[in-house]
Amino acid sequence: MWNFTSGGENMHTRLNRIYSDMKKWCYDSNYKQFKDYGGRGIVICDEWLNKEIIRFKEYKGSASKGYLTFKKWALENGYQDNLTIDRIDVNGNYEPNNCRWVTQKIQNNNQRRNIIITYQNKIQTLKQWCEELGLNYSTVQTRISVYHWSVEKSFLKTNYKR
Repeated sequence: MWNFTSGGENMHTRLNRIYSDMKKWCYDSNYKQFKDYGGRGIVICDEWLNKEIIRFKEYKGSASKGYLTFKKWALENGYQDNLTIDRIDVNGNYEPNNCRWVTQKIQNNNQRRNIIITYQNKIQTLKQWCEELGLNYSTVQTRISVYHWSVEKSFLKTNYKR
């Protein structure tokens, strides 16, 4: 059975919970979100998974080398308590070149289920377009997904008829 802890470090730190969650998402087939991560072949890079235990005599504790490498990367790459780990390429792995720390709003705009729209030579999610143009998301989403209107027609505020 996979050990989802990092070792002896305080297991209640937010960074440790993020690390443990990543491992659950990618390797625990019983975890409810496994199908969206490990079930699609998404894994964690070897350097963040290294199970070798590092012991700290002065602290009377230990941690896995993988967790310590992840923690070092996180702290050097913008980790803050109000940010979440985000994979830049949602189909890519958890690894230093594909991860970043972002707000929940930015992460929500980087999901597979988003509707991506190109309008006026600019690419954004439908949610971003609606915020920028002051449109009701549900109305525009229905126009595009249900009525199959063009983007241009769907973005007109006064367009209430098919």
